[in-house]
Amino acid sequence: MKVAIGSDHAGYLMKEKLTAYLIELGYEIIDCGTDSEVSVDYPIYGKKVGELVASNSADTGLCICGTGIGISIAANKVKGVRAAVVHDCSSAKLAKEHNNANVICFGSRLIGDQTAKDSLKEFLEAKFLGGRHLRRIEEISEMEIDE
Repeated sequence: MKVAIGSDHAGYLMKEKLTAYLIELGYEIIDCGTDSEVSVDYPIYGKKVGELVASNSADTGLCICGTGIGISIAANKVKGVRAAVVHDCSSAKLAKEHNNANVICFGSRLIGDQTAKDSLKEFLEAKFLGGRHLRRIEEISEMEIDE
């Protein structure tokens, strides 16, 4: 499974730790940057991750910024992306099971490394439940249709 990973400067250190963790678990990584703690603009990296996921060049995505919010907004601007900011294992699991999220986002200033690792693993192992949730995902997808 390929995971596209991107972060801004605030998320850089967590990105590096989660990249190593994913490699340890056997995942293939597509590193979209950034490459240091030098200040950069998170929309660039959210978009890169989103485009790789939407084009099926990556199976899923991981985005990290200070709060997870800004980079998730950027990733969600890419048609076909459902990026979810999560804060723990429960929100990570439900993001996949109920919302079929294909990009998980963390706030490096809000959660610790171990919580991020545990939540990421939960997200990657969870499966979309379909059923009543599918109708809602289809409603969201209809919002993306260009007129």
